[in-house]
Amino acid sequence: MKRDFLFTSKALLLLADVSMVVLSFALAYYYRTHLDTRVYYFVPQIRNFVVLIVALLPLWLMVNALSGLYNREIFLSRPKEYMRVLLTSVISVMALISYEFFTGEDVFPVRIIAVYFVVINFILMILGREIVKLINSVLILRGFGRQKVLIVGDNDKTVELAEYFGKNINYGYDVVGVVAGYGGKGVETFKNFKTAVESVRPAIIIQTDITRSQEVYHYALSNHLTYMFVPQQDRMVSKMNSVEIIAGLPIIEIQATQLFGVGRVWKRLMDIVVGSVALLLLSPIMLLVAIIMKLSAPREAVFFRQTRLTRFNREFRIYKFRSQKSKYNGTTPEEAFTMMGRPELIKQYRDNGDQLDNDPRITRLGRFLRATSLDELPQLLNVVKGDISLVGPRALIPQEINQYKRKDTILAVKSGLTGLAQVSGRRDISFEERRQLDVYYVQNWSLWLDIRILVKTFGMVLFQRGAR
Repeated sequence: MKRDFLFTSKALLLLADVSMVVLSFALAYYYRTHLDTRVYYFVPQIRNFVVLIVALLPLWLMVNALSGLYNREIFLSRPKEYMRVLLTSVISVMALISYEFFTGEDVFPVRIIAVYFVVINFILMILGREIVKLINSVLILRGFGRQKVLIVGDNDKTVELAEYFGKNINYGYDVVGVVAGYGGKGVETFKNFKTAVESVRPAIIIQTDITRSQEVYHYALSNHLTYMFVPQQDRMVSKMNSVEIIAGLPIIEIQATQLFGVGRVWKRLMDIVVGSVALLLLSPIMLLVAIIMKLSAPREAVFFRQTRLTRFNREFRIYKFRSQKSKYNGTTPEEAFTMMGRPELIKQYRDNGDQLDNDPRITRLGRFLRATSLDELPQLLNVVKGDISLVGPRALIPQEINQYKRKDTILAVKSGLTGLAQVSGRRDISFEERRQLDVYYVQNWSLWLDIRILVKTFGMVLFQRGAR
């Protein structure tokens, strides 16, 4: 699924909901003070309602999100959407009135305004969401956000899906081909899966013939395409997957990670804020390290630069303080140990979790930098630039990528300055165990997990535990 367009749609919905909540309060206040002829004991102050709106918005959006109002399935089903809009309006106001009742604090200076608000907000939220639907339809008709879909399977479900997407353009799914089946008029059919993907270059693959699951799934994963399937009765759904009912069929999307949409925005904001502050605070230490390195080896480079891989196999240049002897820069451990005539160290290095107690490649100053993790500080530049994140899997070296069994999963998110493997005793776990921790992080990401890893990293650096 193309996350950018989904995020744009959700952003429009959030903007519409916030605008309508504010407008509803304003109209409810205006109606009570200017159109309602009943006498009130005191004139409600607009200032009190401004404070109320600011306090209510986070609660309102949270209730909306929990009720599924930002899920596409609800957004595209008017009966479900209308009912949930009404329920969230009532629930939010009742929660505030209950708070007022039990605490004795005045939340609504004039309570009848709460009743007016529920009615007005229901009407305006529906109106706002219909406007968003109209905008989405116009954008999709003009080609923005349309996804090329390839359906794999020779059965009635294939025809049902192809026809459904053709009639319901708001999904933004454009069926461009069907493998081993018939997709209806105007849909190209293919006998061979590889021929189909090379010809139509889909963004989404939906499989209705589950017998070919592994071949199709692995292709989608390795090429970073969205993979969905129509399950058989005995198929179970894990928390890593999402389910939509389309044309009466349960369509399951296999998600490599939970990090997408709003989660990615929050993670990037944390990277920018924390990364920038850390870079500012630690810049004197970085300058001091650079001066010491230059004085100790005037002809040698201060920084180590290397091509690494991050999200979706994108290459970038990683920055570190140089801790190796210059002649080994840009080489893999295997190449370096072979160059120095000590190939027996390769197995020892890998078995020991990519480290050696007395690594002959490392300079004397480099050992201190690695022990204190000071060599990692220049990566804050990569974080602020957006190459990597503060927290994530280890950035992979292109030459070593074939050593990773789950490389496609690891490359579903940005690499990190620190990660779950680093705070789990990196001296005491093997190479394979570290990769398993990277996979676990990708599949179980949460903002809270990132915060915990950052706190643990700070403690490890402070007390020099687990550093290489």
